[in-house]
Amino acid sequence: MVSACKNVYRRCSEKTENCSLSAICSFLQPEERLDWKKRKAERNEAKKQTKEAKLIKQLEKQKQQDTADGENLEQSQNKKGRAYTVSVALPGSVLDNAQSTELRTYLAGQIARACVVFCVDEIVVFDEQGEDVKSVEGEFKGVGKKGHACIQLARILQYLECPQYLRKWFFPKHKDLQYAGLLNPLDSPHHMRIDDESEYREGIVLDRPIKQGKGSLVNCGMRKDVRIDKQLQSGLRVTVKLSKTQSPESKICKGAVVAPHLPRTEAGLYWGYSVRLASCLSAVFTESPYDEGYDLTIGTSERGSSVDQTTLSPFKHLLVVFGGLQGLEASVDTDQNLEVTDPSVLFDLYLNTCPDQGSRTIRTEEAILVSMAGLRQKITAAFASNGSLNN
Repeated sequence: MVSACKNVYRRCSEKTENCSLSAICSFLQPEERLDWKKRKAERNEAKKQTKEAKLIKQLEKQKQQDTADGENLEQSQNKKGRAYTVSVALPGSVLDNAQSTELRTYLAGQIARACVVFCVDEIVVFDEQGEDVKSVEGEFKGVGKKGHACIQLARILQYLECPQYLRKWFFPKHKDLQYAGLLNPLDSPHHMRIDDESEYREGIVLDRPIKQGKGSLVNCGMRKDVRIDKQLQSGLRVTVKLSKTQSPESKICKGAVVAPHLPRTEAGLYWGYSVRLASCLSAVFTESPYDEGYDLTIGTSERGSSVDQTTLSPFKHLLVVFGGLQGLEASVDTDQNLEVTDPSVLFDLYLNTCPDQGSRTIRTEEAILVSMAGLRQKITAAFASNGSLNN
């Protein structure tokens, strides 16, 4: 083999001095050249198969994503808002059982948390003493002063319900709120952070000049103010529905002012509770904010029938009433507008929501948790059996 190579090289040198080494190699090793072409073809084929597999995987992933998006869209289209409301009524005297201002504040925070957990839409604070207290205006004059517990409870409930970014406008410093900053936050859906995305937001109308007919500017706790479609008086708290299309380059967002109940009735969102003061137990019923009143009322007492054997019929507005330290009987006795002595006749249902209780007494803040937990599934069942459950 070596001698043959020498002879070939000698012949090439005799014919031309520019004979390339590559030509010699190709002439000498035809089998190796054939193997290289084969390996190159195999590598190209492998690359092709890898690309095809990757493309097929991407197509399958896109198909799954499209299917999921379609299902989510269908669910969102089929999802309806919650048409019914749930109200809770309790006496403000429950705060008088606390030994200090700090404990009174903490007790009010427990009540607020319990109501938010079970999506209560209205909290009614009534006065067992029958005094005509319908406003939270006034000064707190100390623990045990009658007539002021209702005001303090209502003020703390309103403070906790308000989104944090709006509190500085609606709640100036007050002795009743001295320890409210230590309470656990409600973390309700309408308590949003600055970068949270939502179709609805709570805001305050700003006192800023704007062109006539261009609406008003609203602070909704976002990085940009929102321009609404109506011109309103500054200082008002409003519910804003943000436009779906926003321009990133614009210095303001666009939205429209809507009714406060719209997030609940259209989107099914829990949007906090309202607070109402009632001068007595009877005023809880007669001063209802709903035109048709409460169509289902429930009183809670250890003397009532067991909640376990109770079923609820569909309703529009549910009211659950809790008594104070002496129960609902004390509220009935002090109410001059009532001629009855048995509180059970005032309600459609008079229920014992914790049968066979181990303690002699159940505190009101505990009764709210126990009762609403027991009624939650019954409320769901009432609308599910009717085929009109709106969550």
